[in-house]
Amino acid sequence: MTLILHPILQQSFATIDREIGPHNFSDEQYAVLRRVIHSTADFEFRELLRFSPDVVAVATAALASGTPIVTDVNMVSIGIQTVVQQTFQNPIVTAVDACQSPPLGQTRTETGMLQCLQAHPQAIYVIGNAPTALLALCQQLATASELPPLIIGVPVGFIGVIEAKSTLAQSGIPHIRTEGRKGGSPVAAAITNALLTLAWQQRNTL
Repeated sequence: MTLILHPILQQSFATIDREIGPHNFSDEQYAVLRRVIHSTADFEFRELLRFSPDVVAVATAALASGTPIVTDVNMVSIGIQTVVQQTFQNPIVTAVDACQSPPLGQTRTETGMLQCLQAHPQAIYVIGNAPTALLALCQQLATASELPPLIIGVPVGFIGVIEAKSTLAQSGIPHIRTEGRKGGSPVAAAITNALLTLAWQQRNTL
């Protein structure tokens, strides 16, 4: 089955291709960046998006094998549902729904993320909203015997965001992140959808 891109999406991609300017991204990395810019209309992500070595190949292989996807919030889950259903139908788990009553001083998303890690240690983790969830995940994984194949860490905000992203950058886990305060659920969903699309195209060209 061919993954059909909406004509408006194709037209938007063409506009971005004309306006992007010089860059050093590989074709696969650019496909991810282009989807992020489409979701945000913000070309600054050209300077903010970071890829760990070989992460796109790792990510597409994991997605193609049906690896579960754990998101921090429902907005990310909703944003990837359509492409997931059109491609590999990966199970989607939302961390904020995994915890109704967090311990004092912790957020629902942070606590739910750690509960998801216990239940799905080999899942793909996608964080677009909650820096507390990304930081807790990275800290827990620092001493873990099992590591996830991929973390997408692009929380947005002012408090704890840069610290969480810096911890991810130093984790050694394959990841895609944004530098600085920018990010958000639309960015996280865009990255995931771009990787799903790449994986699906690769499978159908073999």
